[in-house]
Order: sequence, then structure tokens, then C-alpha cells
Amino acid sequence: MDDRGGPDLTGGGEYLVPDVLRPGLTLVLVGTAPSRISAARRAYYANPMNKFWRTLFDVGLTPRLLEPREYPLLPEFGIGLTDVAKRHSGVDASLPGEAWAPEELRAKVRTYRPRVVAFTSKRGASETLGLPTGKLPYGEQTFRLEGVEVWVLPSTSPLGHNHFQLGPWQALADRVRALQAQGQGDGNPDGAGLVP
Repeated sequence: MDDRGGPDLTGGGEYLVPDVLRPGLTLVLVGTAPSRISAARRAYYANPMNKFWRTLFDVGLTPRLLEPREYPLLPEFGIGLTDVAKRHSGVDASLPGEAWAPEELRAKVRTYRPRVVAFTSKRGASETLGLPTGKLPYGEQTFRLEGVEVWVLPSTSPLGHNHFQLGPWQALADRVRALQAQGQGDGNPDGAGLVP
């Protein structure tokens, strides 16, 4: 267990930013790799130009705007975090081929069994699913990942600013709220949920 609340599944502290995973989560958001700023701060989406935390708040996935350093709080809202590339940082295009660990991600999905896995960029989804980005529309996908519902979202990175759309994020938040409204059977045994 990392001292910030997330298990480091490598057991050797080699993740640049620890996972935030536990059983019973409704949603796990999967990034590509930490930015250099995030790796340096050991916090998810720490670049002040990244819209991730603002987007979570704007669509109602969090009840207030969280700071990047507060990422360990997300399980209180039924949300977890991880990346496809846990040991490298930088922009997607600069990551070496060995950075991607899709089988490791699949093992986490099998272990923790969230209700929904949502990729926060097409590149992360592509590297995990083995599909070209052009074959991955935004929103809910028609297939599952290890039996779990899959979504692909527009990146909140400043590099993707011109392509960002809030609509798929809002649709995901609506879906998560609907799953959490199902009560104890929603895969969230502690009853943690979203603010309506």
C-alpha cells in the first residue's frame, strides 16, 4: 500500500504515480502515462493546464473541484485511477513501445472488477485494446474489457485542447450515477456515490 492510499501493484515502488484501485469501484479512469509534471509531483493530471479535475467536477463525478494532490480521495466517490504506462512519463508520441503494459492493466481489471473502465484518451484505449484510434468512437463501446463495460473519452490534456468535448464525459457521469443509484448491488459496497 502506498502511503497516499493507493496500492502499488508492482510491489517495488516503480510506478511513477501510484494506482488508486480497490474492490467495489463503480468507475476506473485509465490514462496513458503521467505527464512529466505529474511524475515529478507524484499526482495524477498535475499540469495546471490539464482539464481533468475541472471536468470531473463540471460533470458531477466529484462534489467539489479537487486538487491533483487530492487524487487518493476519489474512491470516496466510487472512482479509481490508473494508467496503461505506469513506469514512463511524457507525451504519448514520445513513449517507447515497451512503456505500454496492456496485460498488466487487464490483470487489474480482472482483480478489482469495477463496473466501468473509461480510457481518458484514444491512445491509451488503442494500446490496450489493439484497435486503431480511428475505430474507437467517443463514448460507450460495443465490447467489454475482461467482462467490464468500456468507455473512451476525449483527452483533457492541453495537447488535445482543440479536440476536447465535454459531452462524452457527461454521458459517462450520467451512466455512473445510474449504476450507483442501483444501490448495494452496484459494485460499490460502502455506498459511496456521486453528488446528484
